[in-house]
Amino acid sequence: MSDRTGYSVLQIGLHWLIAFLIFAAYFASDDMGDALRTRIETGATGTAGNTLHVWLGGAVLALVVVRIAVRLLRGAPGTARETPPLLALAAKWGHRLLYVLMVLVPLGGAVTWYGGIREAGEVHEVLGNLLMLLVAGHVLAAILHEALARDGTMRRMFRPGA
Repeated sequence: MSDRTGYSVLQIGLHWLIAFLIFAAYFASDDMGDALRTRIETGATGTAGNTLHVWLGGAVLALVVVRIAVRLLRGAPGTARETPPLLALAAKWGHRLLYVLMVLVPLGGAVTWYGGIREAGEVHEVLGNLLMLLVAGHVLAAILHEALARDGTMRRMFRPGA
């Protein structure tokens, strides 16, 4: 945490771009099981046969790596108000889990697609669903935080701060 009250333009842009790409990848995942089965049966390798879902997942992974680097270099702003310790701990671990899943889900997808490992696809699907549930919880927590604490938490993800 730092003394800054907001995120940078880059952090905000990465947040929303990655969020969009995660949702797009999730909704573009239909028929990936059939695509993988065809890929395995035909012995296709390299980038031949990539689908939109695969490209979106690759973009998520690349941008999350950038986002983590920016977060490590710049940090995150401090909270505007005192947060109860239990809620602060939940937020800290919730964000950590989001970052872990934003890396593991596309990595699992890459192992599945490029390695032709069907079982990895099942793990990828479960982790992807878990990521979506965690994202829903993240959104709900942000809305409730804004509605109850009224401390500008959501505003920091729309407007760069000092």
